[in-house]
This record gives sequence, C-alpha cells and structure tokens, in this order.
Amino acid sequence: MLLNAAGRRRSPATMPGHHRGRPPRNKGRLYPADPPTVEEIVAVMRCAGQTAHGLRVRALIVVLWRAGLRISEALALAESDLDRSTGAILVRRGKGGKRREVGMDRWGWQQIEPWLNFRPALPVGALLCVMQGPTAGRPWSPTAARRTLRDLAVTAGVRRRFAPHQLRHAYAVEMAREGVPLTVVQRQLGHANLGITSIYLQGIDNSEIINTVLARPAPTSPASAGLR
Repeated sequence: MLLNAAGRRRSPATMPGHHRGRPPRNKGRLYPADPPTVEEIVAVMRCAGQTAHGLRVRALIVVLWRAGLRISEALALAESDLDRSTGAILVRRGKGGKRREVGMDRWGWQQIEPWLNFRPALPVGALLCVMQGPTAGRPWSPTAARRTLRDLAVTAGVRRRFAPHQLRHAYAVEMAREGVPLTVVQRQLGHANLGITSIYLQGIDNSEIINTVLARPAPTSPASAGLR
C-alpha cells in the first residue's frame, strides 16, 4: 500500500496509468463563450477572502481577467516576471512557445499587491505556487486552480460556468467595448494574427448589434389600434 507525503493511503486515481484508455468525461463537449460580468467576477473575488489561499486565488483571477492571460501562462509566471514599476508582465512561453510582454491596469496591480507582499514568505518558485507540503514553491496545478474557481463561483451564487478561459473572454470583450484598438487586443492576447482576434470577439461582443436594434424607431401606428 502506497502512502502520500502526509502518511495517508494514496488514492489509486493518483497512480500513473490509472486513467489510461478511459476517455475524459467531457470529451467532445463544447463550451460556448459566455464571459462572466464584472459583478460576478468581483463577487467571486470577495468570496475568496483575505487568507493566504484567498490572496492566491484573487491574484490568479486578476492576471486572467485584467491581463488576459491563458491559465497555462498565468501558472507559469515567476516572481521576477512581474514589474510593478512599469506595470508589465512577461510571458516567457505563450502558445507556440512565443514570448511576449503585456500590461495590466492600475486596479489590477492594487488587487494583486497583497499576494505579492505575501509571496516572499514561501519557497522560491512560481508566482502562483503550491503553499504547503514538500512541493511548496512549485507551480499550482491547473486542475486544482480550475476546481477552486468553480467552487468559489458556486458559493458566490454565479449561475454560469466560471472557468479561466471565460475570464480571458471577459477581458477581450471589455477591451473591445472600451474602444481599445484591435491590434492592441491582439498583442495582449498573444494571437498570431488579427483575424484570429476578430473571430475570437465575434459572437461574444454583440453590443453594437443590440444597441443599433434597440435604437430603432417605434411603429407610427399605435399598437392599440385595430389591425387589419
């Protein structure tokens, strides 16, 4: 019988090859782009609290939402990749192994500052790291991060899927609505070309269509009049 670092019985599901040959439960399932609102994201951040674990979750939400990073990019960040003096975040290995530098707004830096002040008390390593046990300092697991966000969203009463990539979608939509040039959004998101960014926003930012239709004039004939 194998034991874990705490001396407890190790689950067979953690053994290599346990899931080999088994298709994932969500295989083939497509998740539509359904970014959460600002109010929903802030509600989840409030539910995270001010404990050490809560500060880490809030920091993760901030870099996903206010810098538009992918979950893999966020969890691969090192402490030295954040430059508070210039407001820049260095993504060393983005999609396709590409390196890029992105920015984050002042509000985002204010929200992440408590975690940045707490992080030096932990072993040197990833910015968003494991906090306890022999693996302390190593990158936080994407599976554990996703589960934490999902559980907090349920606690906060968010009635939609709350996943890391949905926060990235929310970032892109907000940037587009604020009138930020599409080329800037492209570089922030790390897309290979502008066409990908256009497709990325298509279908999730319909504010122009909705506002145009909403502004249509009313019919000249009163609705109470008899229709023939």
